[in-house]
Amino acid sequence: MSDANTHPLSPQDCLVGLMIAVSASDEDIRTAELVKIQSAVNHLPVFATYDADRMNVVAQVIFDLFEQEDGLDALFGLIRDNLPEQLFETAYALACDVAAADGTLNEAELRLLEEVRHELNIDRLHAAAIERGARARHMTL
Repeated sequence: MSDANTHPLSPQDCLVGLMIAVSASDEDIRTAELVKIQSAVNHLPVFATYDADRMNVVAQVIFDLFEQEDGLDALFGLIRDNLPEQLFETAYALACDVAAADGTLNEAELRLLEEVRHELNIDRLHAAAIERGARARHMTL
């Protein structure tokens, strides 16, 4: 397996990394969030050629970055360098789905989503539509 520090992350690695970052943002990775990440990787067309074994490598990169003072800035740098711009809204949509997966959005998740919107330059109207879609998909009775 390649080392993410010497080989750039693939676009799919970036998407997985952002989903893991959202899940880990509150220091409590919930089962519902992990299931959402696994489901996205298993079923979405953007991951059709992705080697799911890379998820553990990507997760370790995220955890290592979160231990560093400027880790979040480094994460966004990696994403901007390795994720094509046409997938920025996809990245935000996946991040919103992971944040909503457990039925609650806490402050840490909301702050990270706000940072993602800013760093990936997601249009306000588009962001609102993406957020509303995530909310609608994760409603409970």
